[in-house]
Amino acid sequence: MQFDDDADLDTSEVQDVRGSRIPGGKATVGGGIAGLIALILGLLFGVGPDQLGLSSGGSGTTATASSAAQVQQSCRTGQDANTREDCRIVAVVNSVQDYWGQEFRRRGGTYTDARTVLFTDRVGTPCGSATSAVGPFYCPGDRQVYLDLGFFDELRTKFGSSGGPFAQAYVVAHEYGHHVQGLMGTLSLSQDRQTGANSNAVKVELQADCYAGVWAHHATTTPDESTGRPLITSLTQADVRDGLDAAAAVGDDRIQERFQGRVTPESWTHGSAAQRRQWFTTGFRSGDMADCNTFR
Repeated sequence: MQFDDDADLDTSEVQDVRGSRIPGGKATVGGGIAGLIALILGLLFGVGPDQLGLSSGGSGTTATASSAAQVQQSCRTGQDANTREDCRIVAVVNSVQDYWGQEFRRRGGTYTDARTVLFTDRVGTPCGSATSAVGPFYCPGDRQVYLDLGFFDELRTKFGSSGGPFAQAYVVAHEYGHHVQGLMGTLSLSQDRQTGANSNAVKVELQADCYAGVWAHHATTTPDESTGRPLITSLTQADVRDGLDAAAAVGDDRIQERFQGRVTPESWTHGSAAQRRQWFTTGFRSGDMADCNTFR
């Protein structure tokens, strides 16, 4: 995956609070065994920690601005995105939101931007406090995506994903799929706290995978608002394979088999590896969000 070297990155869409002290309540999910349990339960790529019983009061806590604010200082152009991981996330966020903004307008709707918050170790949100163990998540309370970049190493080392820049892009695009669902009113269907292979929780997650695929289909043709040229200039089949591999690596069945030695479909919250690959592929092949109706 390559970005236009001369494109300007919009860092206002990413808040960098890495290294900041977070005020408010402490998260109840820590590292070690607690973090492993969270991963076993398939809490990756989820919706805010309050819906998962992982928050501890502190509902009013918010992330504070980092004195370093690395992305604002270092992520200026597409060339930076081609050389730095954090700048790559900025570029992907820009591309994803360029696409959805244009798609909503094409359909006669209005897309509202959502920021991504980069944090380290733990973060406070309107959805409650959480640690990195929860994995990337979208908080409906403030319509923001939360991401610790250290997760991408775990995606490779703990879950066996091949990794790669597009695997990271898939994670970001999946979370913005939840934002799209929030704007369209379907995200709330996952809040019935039911689990299982046919639960609304699984259907919501699979639809977010499909929306990630829809964005990927259009990634190299969506014009950047600052240049009129696509921000992403190249997306290869190898990139797409990395994305599919990442989707499969966090399938409920893969996670359960790896960490508990057995598969229990009745506790699924995100879908199987095969389902996650299938729905990302559906979106990628068609490029039409209308084909992402996982609730049929």
